[in-house]
Amino acid sequence: MRIPRMHTTMSEVSEPPVIGRPMSGAVRRRGCALAMIAIASVAVSGSPVRAQAATAAAPAPPALQLALDKLVGDGVPGVIALQRQGQKQWHATAGVANLRTQEPIRARDRFRIGSITKAYVSTVVLQLAAERRLSLDDSVEHWLPGVVPNGDAITVGQLMNHTSGLYSYTDLPFSLQVIREPLRTWRPRQIVRGAVAHPPLFAPGTRHSYSNTNYILLGMVIAAVDDVAAPLQMASPAFEIHRRIVAPLRLWKTSFPLTDPDIHGPHVHGYAIDPPPELGLPRVLDTTRINPSWAWTAGAIVSTVDDVADFHRALFTGRLLDPDQQRELQTTVPGEPGQDWGLGVYRLQTPCGPAWGHDGGVPGYASISLTSPDGARQAVMMLNRDANTWTEQTSVDFVSAVFTAFCGQAPSAARARSLAADMARTLPSLQRLR
Repeated sequence: MRIPRMHTTMSEVSEPPVIGRPMSGAVRRRGCALAMIAIASVAVSGSPVRAQAATAAAPAPPALQLALDKLVGDGVPGVIALQRQGQKQWHATAGVANLRTQEPIRARDRFRIGSITKAYVSTVVLQLAAERRLSLDDSVEHWLPGVVPNGDAITVGQLMNHTSGLYSYTDLPFSLQVIREPLRTWRPRQIVRGAVAHPPLFAPGTRHSYSNTNYILLGMVIAAVDDVAAPLQMASPAFEIHRRIVAPLRLWKTSFPLTDPDIHGPHVHGYAIDPPPELGLPRVLDTTRINPSWAWTAGAIVSTVDDVADFHRALFTGRLLDPDQQRELQTTVPGEPGQDWGLGVYRLQTPCGPAWGHDGGVPGYASISLTSPDGARQAVMMLNRDANTWTEQTSVDFVSAVFTAFCGQAPSAARARSLAADMARTLPSLQRLR
């Protein structure tokens, strides 16, 4: 998607509920409510320091460092990359985290991960399905009566794999409004009302079309399953992600902000540079401070490359889901050529074999995370320049850098250009605003 903080510090929240332990409805609702109040009242700065990998101090492979330096030469303020090959891991950085202060970017700076958030949301939904608290075949109408026209024909599973046919609310003019009113608070029902005012793109289940509206609705479904009071409904998915994913995996640099516009702790500033003149924006716009409520369960999480890599490795190697739900996660529908969509994740064909993951794009930030099916090979990358303001060469060099990190060697210039053309069609974060 394109941007996104709950005023919460995961490390300061008291012990989360035991994962997977059945609770009675009344106890579960009371426990969820109290825990969500706690999470929503503290500020997430991500405290305990992660144990550093033994290879963390090793210099980045020269090809990877060169690829990142090219991106800075293209006008990207800063870039962070993580590369894992088996037991070996490297970090590489180039450029600055803040254009005003010229502070160098750091490998473990926090940033807005955008639509990579969707994999966390789909993991929660799949765990709820394993607990028989919902079914992927349930209709939207069942959980959200009257919210979506024809909601009885759209299933939870169709929201997850983007076959609902619903219009994506983040197209223009909404995205421009977010940039122009960065501190405005948006409510999920308000967002959905605007989206369903547009006609559906196709009958549910007949095609695939990426829509951020699907994941706002999934957040509302999670809140409905938790059966919490209205004031806590926005906090419900954040609570579930914390207790089911963040706490068990000790992803202490990961937070799910609700309305707090600030990124706390060491972080990267995001920028729109030389935006299209028709948008009427300044030549350089710092987009770091934005109320994340507009993105919510479609793209609000703040994290680091290490935490994202650890989450995706756990997810794709079966540590977070039962076998039946793992199969659901990775059962795909066709997207663009070379890409198939699972539930909140996609499978992408790369020069060195298939990869599972997702990309993220919010105002000022672009990111991507790829993991091989066995979890041995990973690449996570973040750029702090809005993809809508990239040049064609930036896109080519971004794709080249991603595959250099994932495959361990740089594609040829001609191959990189061809891959960039393909990925411009397949990656949601590279879709230009329209």
